[in-house]
Amino acid sequence: MTRDQLNLRELLTKGEDTRTQFKENINNVDQTIFKNASFKDIDLALFKQFHLKKYDIPVEETEEGLSQTFEDMNLASGGRLTLAGLLLFGKNPMKYLPISQIIAVSFLGNDITGREYRDSENIEGNLKKLYTDALAFMKRNLKKIQNGQDFNSVGVLEIPPPVLDELLINALIHRDYFISSNIRVLIFDNRIEIISPGKLPNNLTVEKIKRGMSVKRNNTLASFAFDLIPYRGVGSGILRALQHYPDIEFIDDADLEQFKAIIKRP
Repeated sequence: MTRDQLNLRELLTKGEDTRTQFKENINNVDQTIFKNASFKDIDLALFKQFHLKKYDIPVEETEEGLSQTFEDMNLASGGRLTLAGLLLFGKNPMKYLPISQIIAVSFLGNDITGREYRDSENIEGNLKKLYTDALAFMKRNLKKIQNGQDFNSVGVLEIPPPVLDELLINALIHRDYFISSNIRVLIFDNRIEIISPGKLPNNLTVEKIKRGMSVKRNNTLASFAFDLIPYRGVGSGILRALQHYPDIEFIDDADLEQFKAIIKRP
């Protein structure tokens, strides 16, 4: 493991279950356990809403009931939340996992080293809040164009919203939590960059994902995400983004251990 990977490992318990997961299932880090994250860290209102929608029964709100429910869902073990449990339903995941935030900047110009920006935000919260706030950041920093509509229309977003949806969700669900870095959403005058920590897993390549192939890195996180955000989980997100807007470049950078989606602005 690299030094950055060890940074995350130090945050997790070192019990037998966790050691086994790190040794035998390195791509399933979302089931590892945070030794100090307990049920007091849950956004109970969000979890109650989720549970009723998914299972059509109210959740048992006692600590014993919550513990059993979370353990049955692989979101907790021994009264401690897993990474997936914390990211999906935590009130403040940043408290235990600083790399869970999104760094968002709208620059003046096209240079990442530029010293001027229009808008900047460190976006924090659970998966649903990260998605909602990052999407709002992008939309408020992009132009609305007439696009053939009459003069009295309010215009349409310069980049089709489904493109922003799919690429943001891809970064949130499939990032590598062994990498000590945040997701970054960078808006320039000529492009948008969505940068996700972690290169493509296994034998995936850019050409393969453009043909609809996928490998889930965070299985537990992915299995419950579609009840919280517009995630389908069938591996077609990249294809849908390209169908809506073909002018997207994907870079799988093995040296920097990051995956970058670059959306060219019109």
